Amino acid sequence: MLDVAYQNHITELKKEIMRARVKAALSVNKELVLLYWRIGKKILEMQEKEGWGAKVIEQISRDLRKDFPEMRGLSPQNLKYMKRLAQSYGLNEIGQQAIDQLPWGHIIDLIYKVLDREQRSFYIQKTIENGWSRNVLSMQIETNLYARQGQAITNFKETLPAPQSDLAHEIIKNPYNFEFLSIDDKITERNIEKALVDHIRDFMLELGQGFAFVGSQYPLKLREESYFLDLLFYNIKLKAYTIIELKSGPFKPEYAGKMNFYLNVMDKEVKAKEDNPTMGIILCRDNSHITVKYAIDGIQRPLGVSEYTLSQALEKKIKEELLVPREENGAQRRD
Repeated sequence: MLDVAYQNHITELKKEIMRARVKAALSVNKELVLLYWRIGKKILEMQEKEGWGAKVIEQISRDLRKDFPEMRGLSPQNLKYMKRLAQSYGLNEIGQQAIDQLPWGHIIDLIYKVLDREQRSFYIQKTIENGWSRNVLSMQIETNLYARQGQAITNFKETLPAPQSDLAHEIIKNPYNFEFLSIDDKITERNIEKALVDHIRDFMLELGQGFAFVGSQYPLKLREESYFLDLLFYNIKLKAYTIIELKSGPFKPEYAGKMNFYLNVMDKEVKAKEDNPTMGIILCRDNSHITVKYAIDGIQRPLGVSEYTLSQALEKKIKEELLVPREENGAQRRD
């Protein structure tokens, strides 16, 4: 038999639900999150002040669902999520951190999968900026986007004005995650490039917000000579073309010189006056920090070097193939 104190708490919870439902028509998601926080807070208080254990959550669920049978989200498991939300944030922090702008499923993943407050704030802002679904958010957390973003080796501070340099550097990741690819034959630059184009939506998601795909094997014509860029994008936020060159092996210093050539041609022959300088990104299997630093030092065009990773199932195969010298594909295309 439950005592009067419990019944009083249940009555207060029912009033909270009724008040929140009136306001929900004006601001459904925000009020729902705040309601869930209040329910979670009340559960904490009940357990702390009254000394009730975890089983009281099942009783609360039964009583609330009895009076609100049409209301979803009052299961024992969801009440535990609400309790976790109240443990994770104070009431004032809900709005300050903009967590009330996210759907409930996103919030559950964040409070359980991301324990660090700074990292959680990062994923909240990125979700709002990019409109990530719950599955996309979960994937970004699992691939540790927080640690990867802004970690490429670049010369952006020396070649781009602020704040464009900061934004450009923040956009570039290291490493890029290409685990969505399925490459069964020999691991070559052209095979990786083709697979990325075939999975362009996944690739665009990995690149981040603002990138628009222009083309693969994009031709640059200089008098009678033709050169072909692996992948060409235009970044709407930076208002700049972005060249991506793929390498199946470790970084080599000559890659920077070749990219510098491409950037010069793009800026003089392709980009419009209103466009910002073209950026170059070299993606390779391994980038020795000191080698990259020396290779891009003194280059006057914005250039970054990052690694990429494929599925773990391919790791052994790739390492074996990288021991074999790469064959050149002819004077027309490959470096």
